[in-house]
Amino acid sequence: MRTAYRVETVRAAERALMAALPGGTLMARAAAGLAAVVARRLGRRRYGARVVLLVGGGDNGGDALYAGARLARRGTAVTAVLLRPDRAHAGGLAALRAAGGRTTGADAPGTGPLLARADLVVDGITGIGGRGGLRPDAAALVARVAAAGVPVVAVDLPSGVDADSGEVRGEAVRAAVTVTFGAYKPGLLIDPGSAYAGEVLLVDIGLGPHLPPEADAVALSDADVAALLPRPSGESDKYRRGVVGVVAGSERYPGAAVLAVAGALRGGAGAVRYAGPAAHAVVGRHPETLVSDGPPHRAGRVQAWVVGPGVGEDPDAAERVGEVLASDVPVLIDADGLRGLDPDRLRARTAPTLITPHAGEAARLLGADRADVEASRLASARELAARYGVTALLKGSTTVVADPAGRVRVNTTGTPWLATAGTGDVLSGLTGALLATGLSPLDAASTGAHLHGLAGSLAPVPPTASTVAEALPAAWRRVGAHDTGKADVSRTG
Repeated sequence: MRTAYRVETVRAAERALMAALPGGTLMARAAAGLAAVVARRLGRRRYGARVVLLVGGGDNGGDALYAGARLARRGTAVTAVLLRPDRAHAGGLAALRAAGGRTTGADAPGTGPLLARADLVVDGITGIGGRGGLRPDAAALVARVAAAGVPVVAVDLPSGVDADSGEVRGEAVRAAVTVTFGAYKPGLLIDPGSAYAGEVLLVDIGLGPHLPPEADAVALSDADVAALLPRPSGESDKYRRGVVGVVAGSERYPGAAVLAVAGALRGGAGAVRYAGPAAHAVVGRHPETLVSDGPPHRAGRVQAWVVGPGVGEDPDAAERVGEVLASDVPVLIDADGLRGLDPDRLRARTAPTLITPHAGEAARLLGADRADVEASRLASARELAARYGVTALLKGSTTVVADPAGRVRVNTTGTPWLATAGTGDVLSGLTGALLATGLSPLDAASTGAHLHGLAGSLAPVPPTASTVAEALPAAWRRVGAHDTGKADVSRTG
């Protein structure tokens, strides 16, 4: 499990730890970890290799300077490019110069050739304290680094990325590796920021005992997911394992029903009931499904409903969605079911509700622009959860799950190949089945997204929605769902 904390929380933990340590200890720990990563990155070439430090005026620049001093003592040619020479960390600057490192200004004539000849660049411009985008001089320097094509190791966070949200406003460093200190930051896990971070390596500097037990964002591991997945016992039967109902598809979109049911059948529930006009298509592909072509209430008892994929916009579809929302079991709403949702009606439900919009659908629900939703995934997911009183799974390049209590899970599995028609229907069925097994909406959504992402990676390339559904059993095996051991995660209610 990767736990991420906001800047305010990390800063408080740092202050508490520094109060118990000699001055400069935290920066020394960070610099040692950073220098070790850079040295490994350079490999046998580190003696005589050319490393350029981009140094801003804060502690982030100090980390880079002290790490540069360590590298210089090992025979690496280190030059620091100072954006604010008058504000560069004095101790770090002295250490670098004493070790044989050199300094220059960002606007010096030789900076361009210096970057072009570098074997590696260390980004220590802003770090986690940066807000609102880079200053013009820093943005210009970052653009020159990008043009030089030199690999970059970012210090704590790529400069220009918002640590709390992952938002990127204007120019930002694209790192090959980000070395982050003490704890992950949400912006390293959530796009667009995570796309700028490259490989993220955590250096332990001792913050753990000073961080709160509840993280601001969590990314589950395979072991965490395996611990959450339902396992039948010797006393299980198909009804005790959970029954999920699926209201999906229409005469125009029968495939949506087939795909949602495919996902539901592989979600761990004991049975899948389908109610809708595509019953013939569903039972033809999945004969184990219990089908009905009538309204949802005639389908039989269920422990959770999935409603919306491909139901269309006709009055009958609206009636089916409304009937499901009136039920007293957990409901997952996707696709066409998201049209015209009433926040008051959702808040009045006695059972939990999970919505699974993509960015365009989320924009309609929030009355926002799609581009704004994509640029602010974390804030958008939280706003959906708060405004509608639901758990929200916001699909996209990073899937973010937020619940009304403010808890956030970030999915880190998947592949861009999942951006193909019908895969969202599979995810809805899968996640709805997990709801029916008894998982909370937060656990069902984050577990379903994890498995779905793995299945997308395991399916033959290029995958289709059908082959993603077929790869779900392999995804279960990949996370070790057959194991009986428990990971450090519990079901949340």
